[in-house]
Amino acid sequence: MSRTFKALSLLLAYPTEELQAAVPELAAAISRDGIIRPSERRALDRLIQETASNDLYDLQERYVLLFDRTRSLSLHLFEHVHGESRDRGQAMIDLKAMYEQNGLEIDAAELPDFLPLFLEFLSTLPLERACEHLAQPAHILSALAERLRKRGSAYEAIFRALVTLAHTQPRSEEVAAVLQEPDPEPTDFAALDAAWEDEPVSFGPGASSCKDTLISRIRAARRPPLAQGG
Repeated sequence: MSRTFKALSLLLAYPTEELQAAVPELAAAISRDGIIRPSERRALDRLIQETASNDLYDLQERYVLLFDRTRSLSLHLFEHVHGESRDRGQAMIDLKAMYEQNGLEIDAAELPDFLPLFLEFLSTLPLERACEHLAQPAHILSALAERLRKRGSAYEAIFRALVTLAHTQPRSEEVAAVLQEPDPEPTDFAALDAAWEDEPVSFGPGASSCKDTLISRIRAARRPPLAQGG
């Protein structure tokens, strides 16, 4: 098991006083594991330093603008491949079942594709197995890293490190497909509202389900807490 995945999970969580206080412990855990390359660790140190020392309200505002307001930076992985389709609902059911089979129980209202939760799950596995699972969304992580690079965000370092830990080279066409999504700036509120607007509910073959719409509303309205290991 790797504490690095747990530390990265927490660094991707909504900033709080508790998170700021825990930063030295998270940095120490990453150092003890030693699985992040030195160049990527130096980039990660910028985020660690900012999280520990910047004004909490500034950190929270930055987080909300990036990950809550900007759909193209959503931390819900299936958002970037399934959108609001029925496939996303089934994918989340399958992912939740995988968590439970490995002893991780999550809240009934939890969204299993939330990246910090996924990383917490990986932290419970042997490192080799964790990296194998991480390879599956590597193209999404690579695309998110590129979007964060364009914004000059220190959060980019987490995604670059995760892609390296996946031990796979994401296919360029898969990364490009994710990057084709609209990517408005977090201060362009009109564009962001349009991007998050629910599609009309229709019925019949190929129609979006009511469950899909509910998932969208839950995702936009709340930030899921991390699960507890079972």
